[in-house]
Amino acid sequence: MITMSSATSSSNSHADSRFRLPLSALLALAFAGFLTLLTETIPAGMLTQISTGLAVSEAFAGQFVTLYAIGTVLTAIPLISMTRAWPRRHLLLAALTGLLLFNSITALTSNYELALVSRFFAGVAGGVMWGMLAGYARRMVPEHLKGRALAIAGLGSPLALSLGVPLGAWLSQSIGWRFTFAAISLLTIIAIVWVLWRLPNYAGQSTQDKPVSIAMVLANPSLRMVFYVLILWILAHNILYTYIVPYLSPMGLAAQADVVLLIFGVASIAGVWLSGIFIDRMLGRLVFLNLLLFAIAMLCFATLQAQPMLILIAVAIWGLSLGAAPVLLQTACAEAAGAHADVAQSMLVTVWNLALAVGGIVGGVLLQKVGAYSFPWAMLGLLALALVLVQLSKHYAFIKAVNATD
Repeated sequence: MITMSSATSSSNSHADSRFRLPLSALLALAFAGFLTLLTETIPAGMLTQISTGLAVSEAFAGQFVTLYAIGTVLTAIPLISMTRAWPRRHLLLAALTGLLLFNSITALTSNYELALVSRFFAGVAGGVMWGMLAGYARRMVPEHLKGRALAIAGLGSPLALSLGVPLGAWLSQSIGWRFTFAAISLLTIIAIVWVLWRLPNYAGQSTQDKPVSIAMVLANPSLRMVFYVLILWILAHNILYTYIVPYLSPMGLAAQADVVLLIFGVASIAGVWLSGIFIDRMLGRLVFLNLLLFAIAMLCFATLQAQPMLILIAVAIWGLSLGAAPVLLQTACAEAAGAHADVAQSMLVTVWNLALAVGGIVGGVLLQKVGAYSFPWAMLGLLALALVLVQLSKHYAFIKAVNATD
């Protein structure tokens, strides 16, 4: 005999299986994420033009990137915690409006100090946006499609990472750096209209809920394991990515650095696509597989430096791994954090940026003290530790995949 509850469950399951992904809404989130990360990375491609326009050195112009990162790192966690009760679309629109305002100020000002202040607050807006995008995307779909939805909403990240610097270099030569920031502002207006048109609004958490502290969220061992793996993965990546040109120079590939980065970017997009197909069924295995692919690529980098074509293949494998990393780690973070997902995502953004910064520092020290050839070996050590942690995490992180496949 079929009970009413089992009939209802069957009906819900059938409805879920026929659910169509809200592609337009998810792509609106992807576009917002793209603009956020583009705002962060694009100055690196036009430092000469910025330094000339503001009458400062290129080193000072480089602080456009630094101040944005500082704004994100310092404010993402407290602001996401403070705005938990805000309706989600209102918060996203506030972040996009902040991005629009501060990019516009950067485009118009001739005052270097004001430009830096604008970059800091653009980073604040970016941190808020990245802290909420994953939770927003996952709320739009049933349980069995949450990973795929996040993969679509995360498409903006690899696109901005691969296009940001070369796009900045090209646009600054074509229309100037001020008009480049103005163009981003124009695109942000389009994003605001798109969000208003297509995105559903969701309530924030009740103001009567107990405030969520960092210590409370970090008490979750599953979440800590995700952060440990994230630190090792992204730190290893940025050791090489920051200093890719010095590494390529002995192989005669420095002049083709733009081609190398293009291969990396295209492979990153492929990594997002592939992870979106399989993530809801095998999260843990995908994390392990992508870390293993990254390690294999670094082994090629370490031992095949006399074979430039094989190095380019290794670059593609590296890009495939890194492209999958954000969606895999964000999904694992959301799965582990549960009701505290937005606060946990803001912590993930902060940890991610700190890992990037530390990777750049470690890479610089290795370059000065040992040489660029040491990068792959140092990265292999970090990746080996990350692989061990994933294998040990069966009772902590990546629980969903373990239960489904073990």
